[in-house]
Amino acid sequence: MKRTYEEINAKIEKGDAVVMTAEEAIRLVESQGIEKATKEVDVVTTGTFGAMCSSGAFINFGHAEPPIRMSKVWLNGVPAYTGLAAVDAYIGATEEREGDGADYGGAHVIESLIAGEAVHLRATGHGTDCYPRRDIDTYISLKSVNQAYMYNPRNAYQNYGVATNSSEKALFTYMGKLLPHYGNATYSSAGQLSPLLKDPQLRTIGMGTRIFLGGGIGYVAWEGTQFKTNIPYRNGVPASSGRTLAVIGDLRGMSTEFVRALNFHGYGLSMAVGIGVPIPILDEDMMTCAARTDEEIFAPVLDYAIQSRNRKPMMEVSYAQLRSGTVELFGKKVKTSSLSSYYKARAIAERLKGMIADKEFTLTAPVVPLPADRVQKPLEVCSREEVL
Repeated sequence: MKRTYEEINAKIEKGDAVVMTAEEAIRLVESQGIEKATKEVDVVTTGTFGAMCSSGAFINFGHAEPPIRMSKVWLNGVPAYTGLAAVDAYIGATEEREGDGADYGGAHVIESLIAGEAVHLRATGHGTDCYPRRDIDTYISLKSVNQAYMYNPRNAYQNYGVATNSSEKALFTYMGKLLPHYGNATYSSAGQLSPLLKDPQLRTIGMGTRIFLGGGIGYVAWEGTQFKTNIPYRNGVPASSGRTLAVIGDLRGMSTEFVRALNFHGYGLSMAVGIGVPIPILDEDMMTCAARTDEEIFAPVLDYAIQSRNRKPMMEVSYAQLRSGTVELFGKKVKTSSLSSYYKARAIAERLKGMIADKEFTLTAPVVPLPADRVQKPLEVCSREEVL
């Protein structure tokens, strides 16, 4: 059996589409098999909610009187990048407020804007004939600015490594606190609910794909940074970090329920972003992928005491094992904990399902597919001649 996007969207418009979350689709396939499930289901919804450091927002403040060409901008004391135009800036989620270290940063500013709060804007400029003003001190909000949209260069990792620590001291990392002597293991994925694990070859996810982003509607804008396809597979699913998405969406319409600032003790700032992707069930192969379970999806275990980009996986564990609360390393039971929220991932999948059922969300086919063959390159210390 085969379906088209047009057929699915027509059913959505009529209110006839059958939409299930990935968890529901798994149960249906287990009870009825792939063939019957494929005939019944039109769309499977997914979700993930976790730390996505490579995130931020573009803002256009509008022109002051007299106008200013902003060369430096601070939002609630957090520096924003201004090498754009006179009153455009980009604030990165991990940028820290001057003088505060890692206590407050760009993610907090973005969360405040989404919450409808006033944000302090301070800017300076050199002064020109067309932009004579040299400084401004004021407040902004989503109501006062022109454009304010999230643009995240790398979100929704397809899979990610499990972190542990063989050393004699605790390590403070973007994977949280890692206790010495394999005292714990942390992971960051929604497993069987995670969007890119439900469509591992990205048959239905590409440039222009409409997604749930931060509580509102967003789009896939490009391949994410560090996108790669030269990765190991198990059961047809990537068994290490692979593909990523660059995504875009209006801050207006987002919710702090699905966009939250994070502070990892001893490491620094990040931002939790909620993403949901609808998977159109075009054929039995798509249903097979969408119905993969945590028992069938594996992640590599990495020792973060090895401070090298070339650390090798110690072993692979399934997400069913990780979600059980313990895994076995070298004969020792090690406690596991997730840095992404399965509860929120489930809520996102349910919310997206409801949006489709209420005819608030239709599917878009990719305008351009994302790369089928991409290798991630390392950064080497080399001469000008060597790099050319």
